Amino acid sequence: MHAAGLSAPAGTPRLRKWPSKRRVPVSQPVMADPHQLFDDTSSAQSRGYGAQRAPGGMGYSNPSSPQEAFLADPVSNMAMVCGSTLAAQGKELVDKNIDRFIPVTKLKYYFAVDTVYVGKKLGLLVFPYLHQDWEVQYQQDTPVAPRFDINAPDLYIPAMAFITYVLVAGLALGTQDRFSPDLLGLQASSALAWLTLEVLAILLSLYLVTVNTDLTTIDLVAFLGYKYVGMIGGVLMGLLCGKIGYYLVLGWCCVSIFVFMIRTLRLKILAEAAAEGVPVRGARNQLRMYLTMAVAAAQPLLMYWLTFHLVR
Repeated sequence: MHAAGLSAPAGTPRLRKWPSKRRVPVSQPVMADPHQLFDDTSSAQSRGYGAQRAPGGMGYSNPSSPQEAFLADPVSNMAMVCGSTLAAQGKELVDKNIDRFIPVTKLKYYFAVDTVYVGKKLGLLVFPYLHQDWEVQYQQDTPVAPRFDINAPDLYIPAMAFITYVLVAGLALGTQDRFSPDLLGLQASSALAWLTLEVLAILLSLYLVTVNTDLTTIDLVAFLGYKYVGMIGGVLMGLLCGKIGYYLVLGWCCVSIFVFMIRTLRLKILAEAAAEGVPVRGARNQLRMYLTMAVAAAQPLLMYWLTFHLVR
C-alpha cells in the first residue's frame, strides 16, 4: 500500500535524471583599491611583459663591461673621465703648494692639546705666581706637543677664547638693549684688528732691535691671544656683579697676564741675548728688556680698552 500510495498517478510523464557535474569554484577577481589612480603593472614582467627591456627603461640592454658602457654613452663617460683626471691633478697640486700659503703642519702642532693641558693652562693664566719652571721642553731639537708641556704655546685656547669673547660681548650688548649684528661685527673686527696690529708692531720691533730669536709669528699670536681669557672673566663678572666685580676680576687678570708675558717672553728674547754673549747691562740687551716690558704692559691696556664699554 505504501508503494501504491507513493507511486505517481497514471498518465504522468517521468523525469529522467542526468548525472550531476561537479562545479569548480572560480576565484573572484581582486578588487582594486578605490583610491588607486592607476593599475599596478609591476607584476607584468613576471608574465613576460617587458622581459626583454633593460632596467634603465630605455629599451637598451644593460652593458656587461666598461667598454660597452663607454660605447653606450661616449660623450658623458668621456666628460666624467676628464673631470676625474682634472680633480685628481688639482688635489695633488693643492697638497704640494698649500704649505707655501698656510703652514698646515705647523698649525697641527699648536692644536695638539687635550683636556688636562687646557685645564692646567687656564690655571696658569689666572694664577702664574707659583709656577717655577717656564722652560719649553725639547725632544731632538723639536719642541714637544703642547699636551705634554704646559709652557708650550697653543692656538686652541686663544681661538676658543676669541670666539667666546665675541659671544659674551653679544650677551652684554643684549642685556643693555644695544645688540645689533653690525655692532657685534664691529666688536669682533676691532679685536682682530688690534691683535694684528700687535703682531706687526712686535715683529717690526724685533727687526729693529736685531733680536735673533726662535719666536715665530704663530707664537706671538698664541701668546697675545691668551688675554681674551681674562677679558671673558671680567665681562661675565661685570654682568653678574656690576662694575665693582668687573674691575676686581679684570684687575686680577691684568696683573696675571702681565706676569705671564714677562716670564714667558724673557726666555724667548733675553735668553737669546745671553746665548750670544751680550752683556746684561749692554745697550742692546736693555732694548730687549724694554721691548719685553712694553709687550707685557700692552696686554692689560688692551684688555680694558676692549671691554670697558660692555659693562654699565
